[in-house]
Amino acid sequence: MLHSPYIPKTNSKVVFLRMELLWKTHMRLQVIRIVLALFLVAFLSSERVESRKAKIVTTSLEYNAINCRAHSASLTDFGGVGDGQTSNTKAFQSAISHLSQYAAEGGSQLYVPAGKWLTGSFSLISHFTLYLDKDAVLLASQDITEWPVLEPLPSYGRGRDAPAGRFASFIFGTNLTDVIITGENGTIDGQGAFWWQQFHRKKLKYTRPYLIELMYSDNIQISSLTLLNSPSWNVHPVYSSNIIVQGITIIAPVSSPNTDGINPDSCTNVKIEDCYIVSGDDCVAVKSGWDEYGIKFGWPTKQLVIRRLTCISPYSATIALGSEMSGGIQDVRAEDITAIQTESGVRIKTAVGRGGFVKDIYVRRMSLHTMKWAFKMTGDYNSHADSHYDPNALPEIKNINYRDVVAENVTIAARFEGISNDPFTGICIANVTLGMAAKAKKQPWTCTDIEGVTSGVTPPPCGLLPDQGPEKITACDFPADNLPIDMLELKKCTYSMTYVGV
Repeated sequence: MLHSPYIPKTNSKVVFLRMELLWKTHMRLQVIRIVLALFLVAFLSSERVESRKAKIVTTSLEYNAINCRAHSASLTDFGGVGDGQTSNTKAFQSAISHLSQYAAEGGSQLYVPAGKWLTGSFSLISHFTLYLDKDAVLLASQDITEWPVLEPLPSYGRGRDAPAGRFASFIFGTNLTDVIITGENGTIDGQGAFWWQQFHRKKLKYTRPYLIELMYSDNIQISSLTLLNSPSWNVHPVYSSNIIVQGITIIAPVSSPNTDGINPDSCTNVKIEDCYIVSGDDCVAVKSGWDEYGIKFGWPTKQLVIRRLTCISPYSATIALGSEMSGGIQDVRAEDITAIQTESGVRIKTAVGRGGFVKDIYVRRMSLHTMKWAFKMTGDYNSHADSHYDPNALPEIKNINYRDVVAENVTIAARFEGISNDPFTGICIANVTLGMAAKAKKQPWTCTDIEGVTSGVTPPPCGLLPDQGPEKITACDFPADNLPIDMLELKKCTYSMTYVGV
């Protein structure tokens, strides 16, 4: 008799539970393996991305400057992110704070590499260079909390847009010496549309920021940059001396409010040359304080040279003197100036209550194309800081010299209107040919309360500017000596930099 093998009796429910447990354990292990695999892939991919992003870059720089620096760093060394969205305000502050330790050890340079660097206002230090790569763009933040508020300028007594204080400029500095802002024609974009809208809507509690402002400073160089869309004035050195502004391109919509190009204000020994400006206000506006505040402060602008300037400003002047000139303006020399579709060539703006003076002004070799006025000089610019100005504070306007000027398509040759009992004197105009537009005014010259002479001027000027004959065609002065700023020789600076690229 055959016997079957022994098979113990087993409860079928127990078997099922054991199989279910084994299956669940198996699945958990599979899930863990998959998660680990995915993590490993992600980790390796990120490592490859990071290795691509965090590359080490070596670059060489060479440029001319008032001083070279012993120490250099890149904004990326301090966490800068050039994606156009991340705020770099703290990165700039950290970088500049760190570099300040080298002020007495040969100075320092902060390099801004290619990228779009969003930032709020930041302040510079002495013995310092801010250098922008050719593909670097500084973007001004539209977060109003990143713009500190300052007191009004003492020579103005109030803000320009509002009676209260003013926002600090995008790039700011005060009580500095030996400061350079330069680059390989890198860009500073003020993103001004936000501010222009607030201004037009009368929403501003404080005056709009300028793009670059340096106060109470000495030995300044601003060069080889493109400035776009400033909220208000572009370059504003104030209460400062020994300044070079060179090779700057400034562009803003011609309808943008108060986007003056370069405004030296209560400054001494300044050179502006080789600049191209398209703006919604004066391309260069020379200033020195407003009414009683400027008179009290008493800090003139003097020893200023402007060369090889090209200007487009349909509603304003190529070169304006004033209207805030209460501290005085003296010894301004402008030559080789081109203006296209601009309201006026040279304009002097003043008023009763301004006080101060504009004197010893020399302009030669201007080329003007499609102008409303070639020259404008008036004493009725009645914009005052407040109602406390002194009506007996009369400006002194004298020794104004224009020579060697050619213009075409001009609507009005000149409007010269002094102040009753306070005439503008010593006006000299020589070797000037103004081609009038087809729809020019029948009377090309308007003259009241002025005194002066002319020689070789077409169309013939008004009776208050009598022609002295062809032998006097070179009579209008232009100084033969050089200003001290012209004697300064720039140094050739070369650097080889290694930094963490992006």
